[in-house]
Formats: sequence, C-alpha cells, structure tokens
Amino acid sequence: MTDISFSQPERRNFAIPATIAIAILAAAIGIFFWLTPLRPINISIPHTATLPTHTVFPTATRIVGMSDPAEDAFYVLAAVHIHNNLHIPIFVKDITGSVIAPDQTEITASAIEKTDLPNIYVTFPKLKPLSSAPLYREITIQPGSDAEGMVVLNFPIDQKTWDGRKSATVTLDFYHQGKFTVEIPGSAPAGK
Repeated sequence: MTDISFSQPERRNFAIPATIAIAILAAAIGIFFWLTPLRPINISIPHTATLPTHTVFPTATRIVGMSDPAEDAFYVLAAVHIHNNLHIPIFVKDITGSVIAPDQTEITASAIEKTDLPNIYVTFPKLKPLSSAPLYREITIQPGSDAEGMVVLNFPIDQKTWDGRKSATVTLDFYHQGKFTVEIPGSAPAGK
C-alpha cells in the first residue's frame, strides 16, 4: 500500500502568461484603431447658391374672383466635397436634401437627376451660371480619393421660408456605408 501524501504540486505563476495575453490584445486593438479611420467618410459643403422662382400658370378660361394658379420653387445648388478615408471604394446610392421650416415642418427633396438637368437649365436659365459640374449618383470614390460636384435640390418653398429655416441638410446614402448628413451653410440669394 502506498503512503497517503497531502502535499500539493507547486503552483504555477500565471502573471507572465496573463501579461503577455493582455499585451497581445492591446496591440491588436491598437492596430485596429490605427488602420480604421475615426471618420470613414468626410463630407463638406464649401459653397452654395440659391435661386427662388415664382411661376404663374395662366389659364385661358377666366372665372370671376379666381386668379391664375402659381407655384413657388426654391432651388439650392450645393457644392458637395467627399473624401473617402476607408481602405475600400465607396459608391453613392442616393442624394437627398431636407429643410426644417420655421413652423417645424420637414420638407425633403431628392437631388435632381442627371437627365433632368438640361431641362431645368432651359426652364430656369438663371440656374446655369450658378451651376458647376454635378455630383452624380452611382459614382465610385476610390480609397483615399476625393469627389466633388454640385447637387441641385428643388424645395416647394419661398425665399421667406428659406431665410427663416431652422436647418437645411444634404444626405448622401452610400452602398454598404449607410447615410451621412451634412448641414447646408447659409448662402446668398442669386444675383447678390
């Protein structure tokens, strides 16, 4: 029969392996944050222009007490600059704009499409001198690259509503990165 022994094996010191594991984890986290930018996409609006329009639609039929129907449209031309901080290309899916009116009403508009711009310039010739090269949907911005172009938004408001707005923004929706919103800075009306 063997003797009963109550002795225990010598305990290992886990301080060194734990320190090494923590150092490896800290290095992995540091490398992750070093390779991942804080802001994946930088968007700014360096310049804006506006054009208020008032269109009256004359009718051939005259009814006593009725005036011709009219429509106010307010065009905002915003030069949008995008910088891709990611290590992969990004793709613009959609471009929209939003205005919060003085009465807290939110008015949204989709940016005018590439194929509609020539017709808008014919209908409202004052827009053409205010415009620059457009920013199109479906463009690709390579890693570390920039893209800049004009976005034309048409809001059904008048100059007074625009001047009293609470806020105005442009939202760019990217495939795989989501939506990014930037504030439209104050702008001078056309011709000033």
